[in-house]
Amino acid sequence: MATLQVQDLRLAFGDRDILDGVSFILTDQSRAALCGSNGSGKSTLLKALCGIIQPDHLDMSRTKGLTTVYLPQSEIVMPEGTVYDEVEKGYARFRSLLDEKEKIGNRLAHLTEGEKSAGLANQMQELEEELLSSGYYSRKQKIYQVLKGLGFDEADYGRQCGEFSGGWQMRIALARTLVANATIMFLDEPTNYLDIDALTWLKNFLASYKGGVMVVSHDQGFLDQVVTEVYELFQGKLKRYSGNYTQYQQQREQEIAQLEAAYKSQQETIAKNEQFIERFRYKATKSKAVQSRIKQMERLEPVVVPDHLKKLVFTFPPAPHSGNDVVKVDHLRKAFGEHEIFHDLSFQVQKGDRLAITGRNGAGKSTLLRMLVGQDRDYSGSIILGAGVTVGYFAQETETSLNPRNTVLDELASVATTDDLPRLRTYLGSFLFQGDDVFKQVSVLSGGERSRLALLKILLHPVNLLVLDEPTNHLDINAKQMLLEALKRYDGTLVCVSHDSYFLRGISKRIMYLSKDEQPVIFDGDWDYFMYKLDEKEKYEESAQAGQDKAAAPSAGSIGYQERNKLRNRIQALARECDRLLAEQEKLGQEILLLTKQMDEPAVYSDPGKIGKVMAEKEAKEAAKAASEEAWFAKSEELEELKKGNGFV
Repeated sequence: MATLQVQDLRLAFGDRDILDGVSFILTDQSRAALCGSNGSGKSTLLKALCGIIQPDHLDMSRTKGLTTVYLPQSEIVMPEGTVYDEVEKGYARFRSLLDEKEKIGNRLAHLTEGEKSAGLANQMQELEEELLSSGYYSRKQKIYQVLKGLGFDEADYGRQCGEFSGGWQMRIALARTLVANATIMFLDEPTNYLDIDALTWLKNFLASYKGGVMVVSHDQGFLDQVVTEVYELFQGKLKRYSGNYTQYQQQREQEIAQLEAAYKSQQETIAKNEQFIERFRYKATKSKAVQSRIKQMERLEPVVVPDHLKKLVFTFPPAPHSGNDVVKVDHLRKAFGEHEIFHDLSFQVQKGDRLAITGRNGAGKSTLLRMLVGQDRDYSGSIILGAGVTVGYFAQETETSLNPRNTVLDELASVATTDDLPRLRTYLGSFLFQGDDVFKQVSVLSGGERSRLALLKILLHPVNLLVLDEPTNHLDINAKQMLLEALKRYDGTLVCVSHDSYFLRGISKRIMYLSKDEQPVIFDGDWDYFMYKLDEKEKYEESAQAGQDKAAAPSAGSIGYQERNKLRNRIQALARECDRLLAEQEKLGQEILLLTKQMDEPAVYSDPGKIGKVMAEKEAKEAAKAASEEAWFAKSEELEELKKGNGFV
């Protein structure tokens, strides 16, 4: 097992300890998340491990031959060159092997008679075997596979990197990182700018990756599916928790409750000591007692609750009354020149709906929202808002709606109700504006800060139709959870574009899926139902492609009697196996339902041992059910192909 051992990693900026004695071990089987509040030093830690920044101290040992690769979350500048050429740089570490192989080849070619060549031949063979096992010679196929999975079309492979937007350039960098086939990958926000299709592909890629991964991400759904351990960075210290992100949160909730109790007790002690000191400071008979209390105060280690795990609460103002028909879209057509985005699209949004819109980037999600709220009227067909409908719209470019001369606090106050005014500082803190940040002018805010402020303005404004375009961008997981809980309590209608699966799972009741080449499809069900149907679609397409690659099956009239009997027996066996798998899935579904109910019982969720055991059993059942569904799909496809291809319909 390849191992990377990190000990006593230290790094300070001025008088602030960013990393204070960090130690941990990763292997080629690790699936780890690195979490912490914004500014806690997560990216700094990864950069120090990969040699991009020099730490003050680091003891690091690694197994011979262990390699690492790092994907930064920003500041990626693409050089001149095609997409394919840039991704192929992921194989750059093999250049030294190729050079060595060439040198040995030249030496072998110029050996004089009588010189021994066995040693050189053995070296050549070892190099060749290493290159073969690494996949270097099949790199073109791997590069194409990764680029396709991340949403690139074949025509994109030869395009210049500079022709792509920043989000797509991030995908190019991610592709280059993935094909490097390093022993351990460090990925800093790899899910940024990925649509649902690319996100699903990346999750599956990492599941089968033969190497270790440490990932920073604000996508809780992604982390729950990918990681098996969580490292929390807080005040320069690193602590490990076993399980996925949700399990980490459950463990941390218990610790936070203890921390909050300890904090309350400490504050009471401090208050009593301060009163005692103030009362008896000038009495000679009490001087020793006063000095004792002062020293006791100096020795106190302050109890601190991590910002990224503090419970944040936000509530929308009540939605004004509206009619039952909130939005009606009829025969909508939208095109940019000859490029048609929508054709004859019709759907309705009813009062209380929770419609999530997702799909591939470039399929028209943001365009559709702009048309719904009236910002884009260049279309044919009709979009009609119902009686009494008031709209709150958050767009990814909403920063332009802010007054650059206002302070953050004044900008929020401009849309707040009288009841909200006393709580504005609390709201701003929930959206990561803390301390003196609230007095900054809007003009000096970063793009992310402006986006968060614009979102908060929308959330404070009383409306009965919220239209949100990627509302969780720039929010950490705790702030996302706060927003999610607020939207669950919101009594109006919601239309939301997002790629955050955990967020959409919590709020969506209907899903509209947009792709570039097909008509939009609406799924009347929750997120899990949508993902099930999407997986079914992908499996069907993969099976159909595999069928095209196989030789055509012989016709019914071209096979003999014995062969036909064999086919009939195979068909019958497949039919029985499909029935068995369906029954198995039904049974597993019932068992999963019972385990889910157990998790809601106080006696279970209040006991870490019990809840861990039940969750592990539930995950095992879900994995077994998914495997059974996959097996059923494959066998049912084979059954249908045999029937149709050989006259057994």
